[in-house]
Amino acid sequence: MSFENELLNGEISRRVLAKLVAGGLVGAGALSASAAGAMQAPAPEHHHPTGPANAPSVSILIYPGMVLLDLVGPLTVFTILRSKIELVWKDMIPCASDCAIPVAPTHDFRTASKGADIFFIPGGTLGTVACMNDPVVMDYVRAQGESAKYVTSVCTGSLVLGAAGLLRGYRATSLWAVADLLPLMGATHVDERVVTDRNRITAGGVTAGIDFGLMLAARLTDEMTAKRIQLTLEYSPQPPFRAGTPGEAGPELTAFTRSRRNGMDSQADAAARAAGKRLNI
Repeated sequence: MSFENELLNGEISRRVLAKLVAGGLVGAGALSASAAGAMQAPAPEHHHPTGPANAPSVSILIYPGMVLLDLVGPLTVFTILRSKIELVWKDMIPCASDCAIPVAPTHDFRTASKGADIFFIPGGTLGTVACMNDPVVMDYVRAQGESAKYVTSVCTGSLVLGAAGLLRGYRATSLWAVADLLPLMGATHVDERVVTDRNRITAGGVTAGIDFGLMLAARLTDEMTAKRIQLTLEYSPQPPFRAGTPGEAGPELTAFTRSRRNGMDSQADAAARAAGKRLNI
């Protein structure tokens, strides 16, 4: 039974729990003692279902401080597509997310595959700043970006792409609070939820990751498949408030929210300026 069928049946089987535990997305304590004794979790590299030979390959940069929802929204879409997924960090130590839930890498920079169909970076402001300032991460991102079919991000992940020089001359977007930093690294900021420019696909903040995932699903397969995934996820947002963008929230709430981000955004600004200098922009 495929992961999608298990979702459609409304069941979380022991097999699915094993995948999530192996990927670090569910703590082992979530399993009952009897369930834990009845199964043996598969090795991390097998925590996603085996897809057909032509299944998309997805290489995801994970890192300490990433926003879990940035990762999980697109990852769910990729998993339903039965993609071949690698969660990659520079070592094999689980990465703590913003929710304090660790995500275990399946590969490190040395063992990660090259030439993926999708190279994807989720966001997380302070985590992305650390990546932007890390030469080892920058070298890896640049190499993956130069070999992938699609170079993609959600939220502040686009700042990492920009710092590696992968958005120079491209239209792109990011989290609203730091999107104005993209031109410092040679990109043109476009205020849209998902921006596609040739093989660069960038999405806005956090929840835009599901829109991004569905758009990629349509590109990799067809519109009907993407719609079927959307239905599987029951994705039809009806937020209780209209405050999800600065335009909707209004100037007072936007200014207040910015004031609470000053420290993080100042660090992002400094990292973007340093990257622009390295790129001779």
